[in-house]
Amino acid sequence: VQLQASGGGLVQPGGSQRLSCAASGSFFRSNLMGWYRQAPGKQRELVATITSSGYTNYADSVKGRFTISRDNAKSTVSLQMNSLKPEDTAVYYCNLNSYGIAYWGKGTQVTVSS
Repeated sequence: VQLQASGGGLVQPGGSQRLSCAASGSFFRSNLMGWYRQAPGKQRELVATITSSGYTNYADSVKGRFTISRDNAKSTVSLQMNSLKPEDTAVYYCNLNSYGIAYWGKGTQVTVSS
């Protein structure tokens, strides 16, 4: 299973950015996809997840600002990030969890700074 993420980069506080991730390979259609992030000196943390049936879960710190979505036919997951704050600066990782097996994409840097 390979996860290819796109998006990321530098954005000003209050701005928006969209991350996308495409999964390829062999995995069960019933799975959990999501985004995690890791800031310098901190542990990796959950940002948002979405089940194949569309049930979503968000970290409290991003609720109301970030929206996760997926396209099951294309095996993609996206993260729309609005009202970005400097504390959202981190490396963002795409994740797919299929029956307890976790797959990770290479991280993409998001920097929120003026």
